[in-house]
Amino acid sequence: MASSRAPFPRTAVEAGLAEVVMDRPPVNALGVADWYALADELRRLGRDPAVRVVVLAAEGRGFNAGVDIKELHGQGHAALVAVNKACFAAFAAVYECEVPVIAAVHGHCLGGGIGLVGNADVVIAADDASFGLPEVDRGALGAATHLARLVPQHLMRAMVYTGRRIGAAELHRHGGVLEVVARGRLRDAARAIAAEIAAKSPTAIRAAKQSLNGIDPVDVHRSYRYEQGFTYELTLAGVGDEARAAFVAAKGEPR
Repeated sequence: MASSRAPFPRTAVEAGLAEVVMDRPPVNALGVADWYALADELRRLGRDPAVRVVVLAAEGRGFNAGVDIKELHGQGHAALVAVNKACFAAFAAVYECEVPVIAAVHGHCLGGGIGLVGNADVVIAADDASFGLPEVDRGALGAATHLARLVPQHLMRAMVYTGRRIGAAELHRHGGVLEVVARGRLRDAARAIAAEIAAKSPTAIRAAKQSLNGIDPVDVHRSYRYEQGFTYELTLAGVGDEARAAFVAAKGEPR
């Protein structure tokens, strides 16, 4: 029997602008296959000479709730390795996409969502967007690498230790968000920035993306991989399984 799951992600391309939409109800918590599918699509679009810019957006209650903990819980170390590799692939695909990636964020942006947004080139946020890393409460670590690209160092540390979320307006004050708009205007605002980029020389823009990655002070791939090692340690110590069990038992999901 054919799967009833909707294609993931959904992509539309028009006038050099590719819009990639994540839609995994109820909260856009992604499984291993989803992370890889997203990575493959972003890399495919980056290689397409007709594409000049990518908008990464989402449907539903929020932009991204990170990893699907229910898929991971109780499945052993192999499942943890698989999901970490899948997240690494997706975050890397955003960063290495050959054209600029604009993240259009609404609602919750948590965990893996921070990995996607932190590696994007431009962030547009709805006024209802909130950003956070609840990894410590999930018995894991990761994406502080990407959060550090959005907020100052000491705020990043406080957010990791406490799990605190910040809103779009606060992130805008720190320079992590280019523009904050009403929820109903989010996709239009992202498309407007995308159109401005798409109107320029595609050769120059692709060169600019490559050059900007080349002068980054932090190797995001190595840094994130280092963080992931501590997730393995927490799991071996039993902390990871305990935290994930508590999350599943509480039917935890973003509000």
